[in-house]
Amino acid sequence: MVSEETKAKKQRKEEYIINSLPGDLIERIFLRLPVSTLLRCVGVCKHWHNFIWDPQFAASHLQCAPRDALLFFPQKSASGKPYPSDAVLIDEAWSPSTYAVPVIGPDDFLFGSCNGLLGLYTKTSTIKIANLATGECLHLEKPAKNVKGDHFSFYSSGFHPVTKEYKITHFLGDCVEGRPHNKDRFSVIQVYTLGDEKWKDIRTPEALSLITVRNSGVVNVDGKMYWLTEDMLASWQHAVISFDLREESFATIQLPAACEDHDRYGPQKFWIRDMDGKICIVTAQTSRYDPGALLGELQIWTLDNTVEQQRWSQKYNIKHTPKYIPGPHFVHRDRILTQLCSNNVYSCELFG
Repeated sequence: MVSEETKAKKQRKEEYIINSLPGDLIERIFLRLPVSTLLRCVGVCKHWHNFIWDPQFAASHLQCAPRDALLFFPQKSASGKPYPSDAVLIDEAWSPSTYAVPVIGPDDFLFGSCNGLLGLYTKTSTIKIANLATGECLHLEKPAKNVKGDHFSFYSSGFHPVTKEYKITHFLGDCVEGRPHNKDRFSVIQVYTLGDEKWKDIRTPEALSLITVRNSGVVNVDGKMYWLTEDMLASWQHAVISFDLREESFATIQLPAACEDHDRYGPQKFWIRDMDGKICIVTAQTSRYDPGALLGELQIWTLDNTVEQQRWSQKYNIKHTPKYIPGPHFVHRDRILTQLCSNNVYSCELFG
């Protein structure tokens, strides 16, 4: 039998060999390992434990991680089948496969993702923040209990690159005629900063459209959240509202001048998305007889948002109008990901 003293000497020798490896070599190796393997390496020695859990290494590993796309579908929206705990993985070769995501329960709805953290809306009194890599989950009490008409699209998550803070936001419907909340407009954003353990109410400059948020989405770009609201005086009768996660302040961005509508079409439909780190507006006209059907070309506009100016550019026109625009991202490696009436997901290469 091997004595405990012999085992201890062997362990010390192995740790000495490990620790004698150059630090830059260890880093280059670790940067190429998946998170699941890194988590197993944490227990090898104290040096590796401290190295892997260092925030600077975590940020570098995130930058070097493969940029595969994960597509999550609301229940029964893809091929008529529920996808509660699975996602469609699109790899570098554009080969789709089913990817198991155990942190998502059968009644969870994805409302945001940021740096590997998933925001999940549940039908219980809590929302869930799940780490996609480690499988760890944090349950947060919802800011308002038993809100009639509450919806997963009224929640969003964001990250500020300077403060390194993660924040969850909730659009709270206004009180109308004695009813506690309604689904039409909101004047308060409830904000939760991870680590603070409390929600904070922040009033908007004016009442904003909750229906537009639900229909068009919310994106987080460079430390700010963006969504659309109604503006009947604007050319497209919509405007972009921004919310700075650091300053917790609001601003309004006007949309570009509208293109001429065709008489045979109904009103335009809008989505706000993130395309390559820029705010993106996607729009198409609907049918006069079926508001859910999209007709004509799909227009894609991006915003160059600098200190000097804000300028919209029309990037693409897509002739075959899809049924659904995924969000908050819908472009992956110069291809647009959309969903047709057959419920199948397809990609279209973008030129321009």
